[in-house]
Amino acid sequence: MKSYVHPTAIVDADAIIGAGTRIWHFCHIMTGARIGEQCIFGQNCHVADDVVIGNNVKVQNNVSIYTGTIIEDDVFLGPSCVLTNVTNPRAEINRHALYEKTIIRRGATIGANATIVCGVELGRYCFIGAGAVVTRDVPDYALILGNPGRQSGWMSRHGHRLGPSMICPESGYRYQEVEPGVVRCLDLDENAPLPGVQHDRREIPHAASL
Repeated sequence: MKSYVHPTAIVDADAIIGAGTRIWHFCHIMTGARIGEQCIFGQNCHVADDVVIGNNVKVQNNVSIYTGTIIEDDVFLGPSCVLTNVTNPRAEINRHALYEKTIIRRGATIGANATIVCGVELGRYCFIGAGAVVTRDVPDYALILGNPGRQSGWMSRHGHRLGPSMICPESGYRYQEVEPGVVRCLDLDENAPLPGVQHDRREIPHAASL
């Protein structure tokens, strides 16, 4: 399946766009960006040079992804969420050589209007609530809410808050805090695809927000 780029979008030379990826209205993908397969970019998204994005990543409207960002497979970026790449920007000082790395691990969700301060790592399948401000690393499966963002529990891989039983109400998968601050799924390897789940390949530029 070929990629699709809307006529109003701009994809610079040497950007790599994977098969089946959809890039919608008014997006700009800059030189050197690498985007995987089966991704969706809603309206008015910007991907800077040298950004690396995996497969099946869903980027909603009005999201800018700046140099220094690495996004693994199956990540969801909600509408108007904010990523940064300089901790102490000043208009008078050129800090292009000081861009910081932000890593978003597989399956993570970032809610609408959340802000991720650069230099952090978001763990696998973590869930950043709408409007949260993240200033530090986030563990796998952690639920982060508020400003400043604080952990408010654990989320299943299917996106449900885990109760005391640590069993996902949708899938029945069991989770366990194997050591303080470290949660693992007991029934499925974190790197394995979800059984029976197919990637959404609908050509929809306006996916639902969180």
